[in-house]
Amino acid sequence: MRTRLAAFAAPLLALVVLATGAGPAQAAGYRYWAFWDLAGDAWTYATQGPASAHPGDGSVQGFRFAVSADSRDASQPRTAPSFEAVCGTTPTKDGTKRVALVIDFGTPEDATPGETPPAARNACAQVPPDATTADALAAVAKPLRYNSAALLCAIGGYPRTGCGEQVADPSAPKAEPANTGHDSGPSVGLLAGVAAVLALGAAAIWQARRRRN
Repeated sequence: MRTRLAAFAAPLLALVVLATGAGPAQAAGYRYWAFWDLAGDAWTYATQGPASAHPGDGSVQGFRFAVSADSRDASQPRTAPSFEAVCGTTPTKDGTKRVALVIDFGTPEDATPGETPPAARNACAQVPPDATTADALAAVAKPLRYNSAALLCAIGGYPRTGCGEQVADPSAPKAEPANTGHDSGPSVGLLAGVAAVLALGAAAIWQARRRRN
């Protein structure tokens, strides 16, 4: 009898899942500042964090605030200016290096709820030769905010709150709602199928008990 019950339980479970509208979960992303290096005229995702990267004189580095699932689909800064375009008017100075920084605060769609992203901007940081990218950023885009794990949370005070929080990924496909007319519940045909499976299961149990008796 247990075998018969198991045989009927599987299709019944499948029908119940369909009836309750269960479907694939929407992919999750994270709202954070992605860090980039400019090689020629193309952005590449940085292999180090800004606190450990030591850019050379003449480097161009970028930051983009957006929602991304991981580094493979992270949003790049929307402009890729040359070093000369950012630092050309900043004269060289002994004992320092110049680092061009591209800061893209992202779009309203990726913004933390209740906040509006500032306009993107570029800045030339003139810092000591051993300075990290974080040092260069602090020289031109304060206030910065980090969490306890040293994750960069805010540049120029944006965003005011949050730090790498998990959010629904807007690029993920969304399940199409079932066409149920005015009723948001399961269709009549689906309910009839559930009832049929229940009836068959009950009949199998009754027959098994009858043979045993």
